[in-house]
Amino acid sequence: MSKVKPTRDFAKIEEEFLLEKLVLTTKASGLIDWLKRRSQVNSLWTFPFGTSCCALEFMSLSGETQSAGELGADLTRHSPERSDLLVVGGTITEKQAPILKSVYEKMEGPKWVIAMGACAASGGPYNTYSVVQGVSSIIPVDVYIPGCPPSAEAVIAGFHLMKERILKGAQRGVLPETIEKGL
Repeated sequence: MSKVKPTRDFAKIEEEFLLEKLVLTTKASGLIDWLKRRSQVNSLWTFPFGTSCCALEFMSLSGETQSAGELGADLTRHSPERSDLLVVGGTITEKQAPILKSVYEKMEGPKWVIAMGACAASGGPYNTYSVVQGVSSIIPVDVYIPGCPPSAEAVIAGFHLMKERILKGAQRGVLPETIEKGL
């Protein structure tokens, strides 16, 4: 006599499928963290700290051909207390360094920093006693955008990289990322 396996009814099979494929289980803290990161990415409030030609390139993003609104970064705040993304563009001198540091410290957390252009990233062509050789010696930087001045496409790519970094939940102390120079 052969043993016949009992057949499972259709309702049981459907219930197992739903539990395995369609139901997502997570911790409440993980869900809240994910929701916070998603909302941050879609509403970056920028504080422009522009001192030279890179600031003009950042301003061109609000024009008709390139739109910062598509990046979720169209709200430019000139108050550090209401901003979460600091965009440093241009040459930072030793006299401006304490001001930049105080602006960064006034920002509420989580706060993010983009160094835009060669001067903000490394001092640019100005290797003098009065120019800070890289903003990262004053404040932590998350994304570097190369160029002198960087093109609008490079700035947009830098914002996309910043958004990816926020979505991943990157923390301070993680190596900053630089966009490709070929843009």
